[in-house]
Amino acid sequence: MTAQPTIRNLSYSSGISDVPLLGLTLGDSLAAATAAHPGRDALVDVPSGRRWTYAELDEETRALAVALMDRGVQNGDRVGIWAQNVPEWTLVMYAVARIGGILVNINPAYRVHELEYVLEQNGTSVLITQVADARADFLGMSNEAAGKITGLDVIALDTVEGPLGSGAGARIRPEQSFERLWEHGRTLLMDDGAQWATRLRRVEDEVSADDPVNLQYTSGTTGFPKGVTLSHHNILNNGFSIGGLLGYTEADVVVLPVPFFHCFGMVIGTLAIVSHGACAVIPAASFDASATLRAVQQERATSLYGVPTMFIAELALADFDDYDLTSLRTGVMAGSTCPVEVMRQVIDRMHMSEVAICYGMTETSPVSTMTRVDDSLKRRTETVGRVMPHVEVKVVDPVTGRTAPRGVKGEILTRGYSVMLGYWGEPDKTADAIDAGRWMRTGDLGIMDEDGYLDVTGRIKDMVIRGGENIYPREIEEFFYRHPGIRDIQVVGVPDEKYGEELMAWVVTADGYDALTADDLRAFAQGHLAHYKIPRYVEVRDGFPMTVSGKVRKVELREEAARLVGGV
Repeated sequence: MTAQPTIRNLSYSSGISDVPLLGLTLGDSLAAATAAHPGRDALVDVPSGRRWTYAELDEETRALAVALMDRGVQNGDRVGIWAQNVPEWTLVMYAVARIGGILVNINPAYRVHELEYVLEQNGTSVLITQVADARADFLGMSNEAAGKITGLDVIALDTVEGPLGSGAGARIRPEQSFERLWEHGRTLLMDDGAQWATRLRRVEDEVSADDPVNLQYTSGTTGFPKGVTLSHHNILNNGFSIGGLLGYTEADVVVLPVPFFHCFGMVIGTLAIVSHGACAVIPAASFDASATLRAVQQERATSLYGVPTMFIAELALADFDDYDLTSLRTGVMAGSTCPVEVMRQVIDRMHMSEVAICYGMTETSPVSTMTRVDDSLKRRTETVGRVMPHVEVKVVDPVTGRTAPRGVKGEILTRGYSVMLGYWGEPDKTADAIDAGRWMRTGDLGIMDEDGYLDVTGRIKDMVIRGGENIYPREIEEFFYRHPGIRDIQVVGVPDEKYGEELMAWVVTADGYDALTADDLRAFAQGHLAHYKIPRYVEVRDGFPMTVSGKVRKVELREEAARLVGGV
């Protein structure tokens, strides 16, 4: 009798789809939406009351594109955008993409130390920045950076109303005015003799879907952030697939309180929306629970985005029941695991019966798995869904690299169109992250069940997730080594009810320093590190627990830190 072959049920899944990938650039996508829906709203900024139809968005980004061309920006040049959620962010994104530039997303929480590193690392030639906010002088820091970086051209967003822009009271030189730049572009397009419209078309025709279009910086365990390089093909198709799974059409109105400098706001948000002819709504420059729900009610939104803490804040509003949210049907929750009770309230009280969970990383454009509109509450709270269309996901043994059986924990890997081009200027780190088969190592541990649903169970590396922000301790440690009172420092994550995790710094002081406090570290880092990277807790010790090979046993530090914080 012939033995029956054994078929292994391995933790591998590929996204089957009858919808083909798009071979378009971001500019092509906007042009297609404009041709199909010229008179429909594309972008609404609730704080300022400004609105753009698709025809207007297309025309205004053309004006900005030719103005940047006249400013000297060419195919492949890096243009930085350092701002919160203002409509100019989206306009700049499409303008830069149309002429083959590469948009560099800069976290508004960055300060001089981080800003200068990012600008120098990729050779940014133009930096477009908001003027200020309540915490910092953006234009002042930008000008300070320009004094050190040869050829850096700084442009201030004086078209933004209020304290972020024109109301900040800053002196803006004429050549730094975004308003003047924008108006100059409009003038150029109207000059038939100069044929700027024709020149722009020629430049756009030279842009390929496989060209890099975006640099997003994500922290690494070896110190400074790495520039994740993403192509038009990467991020446009990821956004298009997300919008498709959410059922977006031109009738959808999506409120985006999530930051644009993240893939969440830019790709899951704007690109998913525009690629389906829907409308993006900005409720506020930074997250405001009340402003978000007002925007939903005012614009009759059908979709709302957020990390779990945002939804928790919205549901906790004393006047929550006064908002009419009955227009909502869907949305996206990402960044961290959603508690069951919160998901239940989002579905029942916010009417988001089709809300989806997304999982991925910046290096994968970003979404690799996603729940579907008909998935159960259990699936949406205990898993991160199934593989995306045209993408592959597998779970492997972290030691051997072999694909694990279903139900067995291992490292999550992703392959497909969504995998980044690489880390900007760092081929060795790119090779460490992407194997010979083009599989992206996520560094996350997970389990794939019999139906292909993925449960993310932990992290291989020491990454801390605070309120949806990925923080890598090594970068913070490297910075604080500059402090004269610190001989050695180790940073770990500790549990926190509000943010999920907070940071604790374990410090060995230098001679002459008996003690250091969290306030001391905060004062030292002010203006140099993003606020969320500054440790909330500090413990001073004579030394750290070590392995026999001389490595710090961070697992012991984390365990003791959790006990200490638990008793605070």
